[in-house]
Amino acid sequence: MNNKNSGVRQGVTGVTSTVGNLTGGLLDTVGGAVGTVGRGIGGTINNTTGTRMVGNGLANVTNGLESGVHTVAKGVEDAGKAPGK
Repeated sequence: MNNKNSGVRQGVTGVTSTVGNLTGGLLDTVGGAVGTVGRGIGGTINNTTGTRMVGNGLANVTNGLESGVHTVAKGVEDAGKAPGK
């Protein structure tokens, strides 16, 4: 019975890990894109207006979003890992 439970557990963990890695990777990609776009738009605003407050503020907000999404993505990926791996 233990071997059967172990096999089922490994199968479920494999599926969960795959879904977690896929979801985490997609979230990380979206977060990175948001951060990159925010920094680009922030730089454009700074260069266009000559003032740094608005552009830097936008970049800081999107950097925070990028960091938060990265943390969530890592948590999603880690959730599917088997204990000790």
